[in-house]
Amino acid sequence: MATMASVWVGSRGTIRDYSGFNASRDADAIRRAIRGIGTDEKTLIDIITGRSNAQRQLIAKEYKAAAGKELKDALKGDLSGNLESVMVALVMPPALFDAKQLKKSMKGSGTDEQALIEILASRTSKQMKEVAQAYYTVYKKSLGDDISSDTTGDFRKALLTLADSRRDESQRVDEQVAKKDAQILYNAGEKRWGTDEDKFVEVLCFSSFPQLKLTFDEYRNLSGKKIEDSIKGELSGHFEDLLLAIVKCANNTPAFFAERLNKCLKGAGTDEFTLNRILVSRSEIDLLDIRAEYKRLYGVSLYSAIKSDTSGDYGTTLLRICGGDE
Repeated sequence: MATMASVWVGSRGTIRDYSGFNASRDADAIRRAIRGIGTDEKTLIDIITGRSNAQRQLIAKEYKAAAGKELKDALKGDLSGNLESVMVALVMPPALFDAKQLKKSMKGSGTDEQALIEILASRTSKQMKEVAQAYYTVYKKSLGDDISSDTTGDFRKALLTLADSRRDESQRVDEQVAKKDAQILYNAGEKRWGTDEDKFVEVLCFSSFPQLKLTFDEYRNLSGKKIEDSIKGELSGHFEDLLLAIVKCANNTPAFFAERLNKCLKGAGTDEFTLNRILVSRSEIDLLDIRAEYKRLYGVSLYSAIKSDTSGDYGTTLLRICGGDE
């Protein structure tokens, strides 16, 4: 189990393995919570938010053996609305959850480009390999094919590169390469009449994040401008949005997510689709850092922002995932 989950577990998550873990005891308690007259939501929330994803997979296995049905189906049958969405998300393996989120973003009449951008810009190549596998297993279609039929132009080309796990993952940086790439970006944009979009894809979708950080520093030395400002001036539409998201993730991934969370918590109505996805998918990776960035950027804790925007068992579940109020 551990090896499969490893690319989804970082050291800055709010949810960790539960030390006194016993899968069959948890599965039994969940069965009782669901089986009674009226659901015991408190027990469900306590157990599911109090265990790591790897542990939840073991509970789901025990549950199926004892109850004869999938845990996620039992939760779907017993809960509703936003609480159902977030609880079902928590019991899915992370790669499957991302695959389903991508499918939802492309299904039906409109495409949710911002969700596609968020997932594809922020995941590592190793994570994307697992997501693409899960996607194919569930939908019998490749992720690339669905992206192709749902998007166009340079935006499509960049998304396909990211979906294909082409980003270098090494932590080593090379100053000469950064200088060369900065020059390529400068020549492709600021320096010429018209923009060579392919060059932007080549550098931003293939280089590792640490390498990109160095390239952006070199770019600023060379052009006197931040790469973000050049992208805003040279490009447009969803392609521009995607490249700006990549720049943000390369510079500071937790700040990128803090900004996304702030967008879905402020204004009229809460964007629960995004809120659930970020909290669930980052809960074992870097949610502690996202919380710190949220406080730094907006002057209030993420916890208090979620608390004032959600209520009931759903709100309780999100606050459990979020963890502390600092």
